[in-house]
Amino acid sequence: MSGGEEGDTLEFTPTWVVAAVCTVIVAISLAAERLIHYTGKYLKKKNQKPLYEALQKVKEELMLLGFISLLLTVLQSSIVKICVPKDVVMHLLPCSLSEAPSHASPESQHHRRLLAEEEAAAAGGYCTAKHKVPLLSLEALHHLHIFIFILAIVHVTFSLLTVVFGGAKIRQWKHWEDSIAKANYETAHVLKPRVTHVQQHDFIRDRFVGMGKRSAIFGWMHSFFKQFYGSVSKSDYAALRLGFIMTHCKQNPKFNFHKYMIRALEDDFKTVVGISWYLWVFVVIFLFLNVNGWHTYFWIAFIPFVLLIAVGTKLEHIIIQLAHEVAEKHVAIEGELVVQPSDDHFWFKRPQIVLVLIHFILFQNAFEIAFFFWILVQYGFNSCIMGQVGFIVPRLVIGVIIQVLCSYSTLPLYALVTQMGTHFKKSIFDEHIQVGLLGWASKVKMKRGLKAATDAGTSIEGSTVRLQMSGINQKETTPT
Repeated sequence: MSGGEEGDTLEFTPTWVVAAVCTVIVAISLAAERLIHYTGKYLKKKNQKPLYEALQKVKEELMLLGFISLLLTVLQSSIVKICVPKDVVMHLLPCSLSEAPSHASPESQHHRRLLAEEEAAAAGGYCTAKHKVPLLSLEALHHLHIFIFILAIVHVTFSLLTVVFGGAKIRQWKHWEDSIAKANYETAHVLKPRVTHVQQHDFIRDRFVGMGKRSAIFGWMHSFFKQFYGSVSKSDYAALRLGFIMTHCKQNPKFNFHKYMIRALEDDFKTVVGISWYLWVFVVIFLFLNVNGWHTYFWIAFIPFVLLIAVGTKLEHIIIQLAHEVAEKHVAIEGELVVQPSDDHFWFKRPQIVLVLIHFILFQNAFEIAFFFWILVQYGFNSCIMGQVGFIVPRLVIGVIIQVLCSYSTLPLYALVTQMGTHFKKSIFDEHIQVGLLGWASKVKMKRGLKAATDAGTSIEGSTVRLQMSGINQKETTPT
């Protein structure tokens, strides 16, 4: 072939083309690496260790993508030589074979024919000679490669947007923290003894829905609708803040609960931004279920939506439970109304489950959006694998609703309500205090080890002396 035709190898490709392409690829890679590096330095300078660790998590994901890319590139010649009978690849297809000619443009057919010729040349007619077909074509392998890359990028981007917008919503609560702290330290307020009538308290009025089985039903209904409008009020924030302080740091009434909550959210972000192994398992399962006529990705879109509604309802209901515990026990109390944090209010008494569910919701939503963009770019909007418009539009609408609701309602609810567990998080300590505690624990451990070694050495030395003295005494008492 002459230079410039499709299918030419490097032997017949102009050197300036190879050099130019390599220059562009290396420049983009170095720019991305430097951007991540300087972002990390900036976060370190600002003492944003949780966000820095989240950035390291992103780098790990990029390294994983690079390794996947390397494997697919190195093994592609071996994969296309895995031959199977033609009947094996005729089942569980994303598109019907009868639809293929009507949706393939002449340019697409020409491109695929060129790739097929290239594949056949690479495989050396290995499968054809056996009257079989490749298990996975070179073109399909390339498209799968692109999909995995798009999925990881979209997931990291969506997780970042969720935490940024959710964090912005939580930072709006700072004026609540400031006003509460100011009111608590006014001299007249502190010195004036008062009795709080529980039923007249703003928190109880907003959250208490009566007693009995009927109230339980109304409580869940109220929790369901509350997450869509004003999910957290100032009275909620003040009551939960006071409950946390009186339970975990009673000796420090000046504790900045809002600052602690922001640190805890940033600490959890490094978990949300990563793609865990079980999420890759879900990817494989959903790819397997993408069968023509099943409309799998339309039904899958409802999974994160239902889970998100369930999580938001549960978090709202926990606030109602905290209000009920106070209202059912007291008519009036001296001083401020204090709720009692407890793990018993959470699913299986584990507040961490909420974070796992949010992680899965964000990933599943990113998977839906990434799949749509991948099909749009790779095959076009009218591709049979895209599905009917009636199935596409609801998926996109649900994806947008999930992103907005999770950012502005569920994530702020999570940041506040998960502090109502039995135990506090390590983020309760400032960064320098955490480092000091870790150093102190390390020194204590080292001292204990040295003390144990010293005691053991002293014991051995004492035993040796006793044996020596025993030998001398025996020698003196032996008759000559």
